[in-house]
Amino acid sequence: MRDLVSRIFLVLAMLLLGFLQVVAQDESQLHATPAMHTQRIAKEVRHEILMLPYYDVFDNIGFKVEGYNVTLVGYVTNPAVKSDAGKAVKGIEGVEQVNNEIEVLPPSPMDNQIRLQVFRAIYGFGPLQKYDMPVIKPIRIIVKGGHVTLEGVVDNETDKNTAGIRAKTVPGTFSVTNNLQVVKPS
Repeated sequence: MRDLVSRIFLVLAMLLLGFLQVVAQDESQLHATPAMHTQRIAKEVRHEILMLPYYDVFDNIGFKVEGYNVTLVGYVTNPAVKSDAGKAVKGIEGVEQVNNEIEVLPPSPMDNQIRLQVFRAIYGFGPLQKYDMPVIKPIRIIVKGGHVTLEGVVDNETDKNTAGIRAKTVPGTFSVTNNLQVVKPS
């Protein structure tokens, strides 16, 4: 019986110690700098966007964190992606307001055809096939009214230029804007 009481006391003491540690962590987070808060929210927003179930290569969502407010920007082909993004970001601890400025691209069979052809022209081209590996494609293809915009990241200037040239070869495109960023400048 005494052994049982000792064990119960030990378990209660451990639970109390764990509770005090959690309270101490919460207290330290209250005094975190605004920059730390902004970085944490930005990291979580990025994660939530990447985890959206219908977010694909033809969508591009960006964001800006200002204090406890998040502004979502960009383009999506599916209205559900816009609303899902807003809901996901609203659920992040510390976010008080979400300004969802994501534009839903109008449905267009011509734009859909251009999207697929640009995708094949870029991701089907030997030197650029390495970018086809990840689930979240690093080269985003936005098509609006026959105008193509490439967003995202590539390894070098040559890949950036090649993607732009490949997109320009697609029939029916009126213009190509190459906003790809080079993450490893040569």
